[in-house]
Amino acid sequence: MRLLQIDAFTSAPFKGNPAAVCFMDGARDDQWMASVAAEMNLAETAFLSPREDGWSLRWFTPAVEVDLCGHATLASAHAIWSENISADEVLRFHTRSGVLTAKHDGDFIELDFPAKREEAIAAPAGLLDALGTANASYVGRNQFDYLVELPSEAEVLALKPDHSVLRQLPVRGVIVTSRGSGEYDFISRFFAPGSGIDEDPVTGSSHCCLTPYWSQKLGKTEMNAYQASPRGGAIRVRLDGDRVKLAGHAVTVLRGELLV
Repeated sequence: MRLLQIDAFTSAPFKGNPAAVCFMDGARDDQWMASVAAEMNLAETAFLSPREDGWSLRWFTPAVEVDLCGHATLASAHAIWSENISADEVLRFHTRSGVLTAKHDGDFIELDFPAKREEAIAAPAGLLDALGTANASYVGRNQFDYLVELPSEAEVLALKPDHSVLRQLPVRGVIVTSRGSGEYDFISRFFAPGSGIDEDPVTGSSHCCLTPYWSQKLGKTEMNAYQASPRGGAIRVRLDGDRVKLAGHAVTVLRGELLV
């Protein structure tokens, strides 16, 4: 089986978020896919199987299967086109979050994802202490994650969370964000130790929450976002009703063959 490693939401290798993309040659059970994802030991491994009307797409971290993943979907689209597997102008992915699409927009790949709006909540016990801050401007929650806004970029960048505490929270992960500066409208970081990823380098699905949140606060539907992990990555986002358009670049860094 063809297996690629692709850095997503970056135009430079060894930046952005690495994902493995596996082109399946037949049916495999969930445990097999989980074992491959654990072997790859990346934030996500994407498993692609062709269908008459597109592709079946599933995402696994080294620990769990996830319901929505942006960077591994971007990596999958990049793999299909760069490997000349399909010339379709629009790719359709059948996933646990419905049908997701990818298309070219200039030199960007643009994904069409569902918006995942949050609602305001009281900060859960231990959350802010685990993040190492007492200055939250806002705390919310959507179906996947907690969202915490801090007053400044500097405070977001300075966070050193206690992942052992975050791992106990009843959510997929914690999004921490602030207004941006320069070319970026907002920045964020994403911590998901309970899903096997202490800090995710660049998280497409978190921007399904961040985009409507910042759109309302900033009064604009098109924005540039930066995820301020050590690897870092840029995402161009656009709110379109109940959908979020996520656009970015990707770079293939490894091409191989899965032998088992």
